[in-house]
Amino acid sequence: MTDTIETTQTKPTAAAASLTTIEELEAIYGHPHERAVKKEIAYVNAAYRAMIEASPLVVLATAGPEGLDCSPRGDAPGFVELLDERTLAIPDRPGNNRLDSLRNVIANPRLALLFVVPGMGETLRVNGRGRITRDPELLARFAVDGKLPRTVLIVDVDAVYFHCSKAMVRSHLWDPARHVERSRLPSAGEIHRSIVGDGFDVATYDRDLAERVRTQLY
Repeated sequence: MTDTIETTQTKPTAAAASLTTIEELEAIYGHPHERAVKKEIAYVNAAYRAMIEASPLVVLATAGPEGLDCSPRGDAPGFVELLDERTLAIPDRPGNNRLDSLRNVIANPRLALLFVVPGMGETLRVNGRGRITRDPELLARFAVDGKLPRTVLIVDVDAVYFHCSKAMVRSHLWDPARHVERSRLPSAGEIHRSIVGDGFDVATYDRDLAERVRTQLY
């Protein structure tokens, strides 16, 4: 009979390989190029304004006592308006009514924005502080087909800078040949069923959702 000897090999753990200091990070990455530093400014210049006015989609990141949130805001290009070179205004359109982002802004005004322009590799990043208003003139300014947003998010700009195109190039985001056929992924109703159980009525939910999207965008 042959004896079997079990050996245990020591494997590096994620914790052992974790970086915990800025010095460790800089030892790996070095320092940013001078251009990467100089592209950050404290106001919206003409080039950055052009990107904002062409963007139909901005991702809003916030933080509050209950955690973090990152959610999209979308509308016709230019729906985010510049009130001046240091102030942006974003209408709040109907959504899921969780109010995660707005609750966070009430508790902690610091936020970040990422503007995306279809077909453009570069994106625009804005860091600032938010406040929520019901000012009648601003609500009217953002009306669509006579429907007002419930509130408008005002962003006081602290920093603006554009992000290079490498992420978009690597992801092939704008390449139609890489677009995923929607039917290959679960529908919204199927996702709900995977969470709440087989009793969920997928067909009814998906049918009603399509109608809500068609009639309740504003």
